[in-house]
Amino acid sequence: MSADTFVSALLIITGVVAAGILINAVYPVIWSSASTFSSSAHETDTRMRTDFKIVNTYAKADSNNAQIFIKNVGSTSLGSSEIQSADVYIVTSDKLVNPAYGATAPSWTCLLKSSDNTNWDNGETLEIDITLGASDGNFVAGTTYMFEFVLPNGVQRSIEFTPSS
Repeated sequence: MSADTFVSALLIITGVVAAGILINAVYPVIWSSASTFSSSAHETDTRMRTDFKIVNTYAKADSNNAQIFIKNVGSTSLGSSEIQSADVYIVTSDKLVNPAYGATAPSWTCLLKSSDNTNWDNGETLEIDITLGASDGNFVAGTTYMFEFVLPNGVQRSIEFTPSS
């Protein structure tokens, strides 16, 4: 009978040790996957709440300037640092221009229309002013250009336009 008690005690101790090893091996994996799911859900939520619409474009032929007006139609406000970190592209069939924010030409700057602060809030319009560099030439009448605006979180919109004469 004492042999049965001894074997039972060894089996219980072995089971407890095995359960401890299993918990120590599985718990970090569960914790890291829960963290991954949580950050992924947060990123998806942010992207879903971020939305904007390009409402108007203007470029005069034989000039190196263009204005694009964009309205924030999402529920997320964007700060000036997020806007300035965005990517702007001007594309034709044979050229891609990626101006930098506030640099020497090619460059782009922005202005919040009718805003009471530095955040781009829902319903507010952002004016993008683009200046092409000397090597990019001027906007040409009859040429189709594509403007693309990409926020740091990956939300992007594009529109085609043709400069007016």
